[in-house]
Amino acid sequence: MYTISGHHHISMLSKNAKQNNHFYRHILGLRRVKLTVNQDDPSMYHLFYGDTTGSPGTELSFFEMPFIGRTHRGTNAITQIGLLVPTEESLVYWQNRLKSFHVKHGEITTYANRPALHFEDEEGLRIVLLAANGERIDHWQTWDESPVPTEHQILGMGTVEMTVKRLNKLADTLQMFNYKEISRTANEAIFQSVDGQVFGEIVVKELDGPSEKPGRGSIHHLAIRVSNDEELAYWDERVKERGFQTSGIVDRYYFKSLYFRESNGILFEIATDGPGFTIDGDIATLGEKLDLPPFLEQRRAEIEAHLQPIEED
Repeated sequence: MYTISGHHHISMLSKNAKQNNHFYRHILGLRRVKLTVNQDDPSMYHLFYGDTTGSPGTELSFFEMPFIGRTHRGTNAITQIGLLVPTEESLVYWQNRLKSFHVKHGEITTYANRPALHFEDEEGLRIVLLAANGERIDHWQTWDESPVPTEHQILGMGTVEMTVKRLNKLADTLQMFNYKEISRTANEAIFQSVDGQVFGEIVVKELDGPSEKPGRGSIHHLAIRVSNDEELAYWDERVKERGFQTSGIVDRYYFKSLYFRESNGILFEIATDGPGFTIDGDIATLGEKLDLPPFLEQRRAEIEAHLQPIEED
């Protein structure tokens, strides 16, 4: 029986790639591991941040959409991302760091039964830092050039929050993927793809009302991890058997994927671990220049002419 080995990446919408680049590299201290474009619309940047190599489970991805409006928050949406830090002491470090950069944040509290610190990026994306407190995050590799000390660096993705009108419908979909329900209240449930591990955890909240209208700072989709092409093909068949339409398997060059929407409209991607971001670059210079998949390389001059520089002045 195949299982999901955790989160692969999560993708958000940004209005301003330059601002986004500054926040995630210089304030959060992540490495920009891939500077590329949206393969379905190469007029827009697609930025990936993560650990040293952009290991699956550490990747935050952003599509730049310069004309996008604000998010109208609501239900039937992915509403928050969790990022892991090593300890409760790390939360104190981050509280001080966010304050020094005038980043909107709250007090240290708890979330999904872990010490937590909530904050928002400059576009209103809701993020919570969670203390791993000894949980092993074996897929994370230290980024030695980060402005954040190693003992407080972000370790990758943690709990992802989804808010939906029909909790049980989403629960059925997660259980198809062998997620285990570890707690349940009247309007909230927590699921884990790997028992006891936060890097594959999803909190589902039930909320009636208008559906979210996405804009800057909204979350587009969550990608979950599979090891290889064989597992991806297996899940493609399982999803179709449940009556969902899928995109079919799509070769994204850095990994292969398929996409589907569950009954509440939440978009999931299922993505393979490899080949990874080093397929067209070496580790030392990863993310420093515009990389294009082979099928777009012949359009490089046209694509570059429409992209605005995002590096610091």
